[in-house]
Amino acid sequence: MSGSMMGNPVPNEHETVGAYALGILDDAEATAFEAHLATCEWCAQQLDELAGMEPMLAALADLPGSGTPAIGESLSAKPSPRIVNKLVDEVAERRAHKRRRSFYMVAAAAALIIGGPFVAMAASGGDSDGGGAKQGQVLAATPKQLFESMTDKVAATDSSTGVSATVAMAQKDWGTSLGLELKGVKGPLKCSLIAVGTNGERWTASTWSVGKWGYGIPDGKTPESKQPLYIGGAVAPSQGDIDHFEVVTSDGKKLVQVDV
Repeated sequence: MSGSMMGNPVPNEHETVGAYALGILDDAEATAFEAHLATCEWCAQQLDELAGMEPMLAALADLPGSGTPAIGESLSAKPSPRIVNKLVDEVAERRAHKRRRSFYMVAAAAALIIGGPFVAMAASGGDSDGGGAKQGQVLAATPKQLFESMTDKVAATDSSTGVSATVAMAQKDWGTSLGLELKGVKGPLKCSLIAVGTNGERWTASTWSVGKWGYGIPDGKTPESKQPLYIGGAVAPSQGDIDHFEVVTSDGKKLVQVDV
């Protein structure tokens, strides 16, 4: 610490410089201090002097017996061993939190890599109908599995385009969850599923691209083109406020309409 820090009274807004140098402020506190730092030459000077403290304390935190009086006594007499021990413990706790968070992120990434599009594990509380899930609960599967899990379905085929669509619906607290099965569509196209309300309002539930060979074509050139396309989506209005669905192209052409 410089003589100016030790010898003069320090206003409260300047005292954050030590915690900032150690990196123990949360995002909101760090942002607020950085705004202050931009106009405070005193804090900038102190930050330069304190810049090496976090690596030093972090190294101490990794040693056996970190946080004990022996470490504090091995440092300078100022600050006191009690203060040093407290700072070491704070850095050790912060580093442990970072390691735990990194582990959870790596584990989640590994689950997604292994499971591909089939599973996603919940990390927050709440019930599934309310938009959350219990810890470790399977939240969602493939769009096809999502579609098949819904019991309320409506379907239609357009005689002029030959496109068939089945829309599955599930009422949620936040609106309506949707699943789409599409057949007889050839590309290349860019399409959207539109929900049209009883009041005429329109909501885009999902958008996707159709490759050259299409989907749900019995004599398709590839195995994929012979299979239906499954798309998930959602809209804000409740199921009772939806009049019908439209599958439209990016240039506004209606491929099929499905009445509810």
